[in-house]
Amino acid sequence: MKRFLLSLAALLVLSGNGFCLDLQTAKAQGLVGETPTGYLAPVQAAHAEAKNLAQSINAQRKKHYEEIARRNNTQLQAVEQLAGQKALEKTPAGQYIQLNGVWRKK
Repeated sequence: MKRFLLSLAALLVLSGNGFCLDLQTAKAQGLVGETPTGYLAPVQAAHAEAKNLAQSINAQRKKHYEEIARRNNTQLQAVEQLAGQKALEKTPAGQYIQLNGVWRKK
């Protein structure tokens, strides 16, 4: 019985990441959306898990944008704006985008 409980506890710890919010789920549930700045933002600021997800993905995006700006000898802001425009265009119907500081369902 003790061995079973230890195995079960280990399984729960290892599978804990299965319950973490992923980007597609967060977008589909309306928890995060695309902004014109090229970054994600939580649709409802109080949702901690969505906020953490957005921060994590935004850090990765920023590194990618910086590399593109460096390779093309251009400003980071120009890359961010272009990425934001493309992200807004590619966002499927039913997901949130931010326009002029206001969230709306596309």
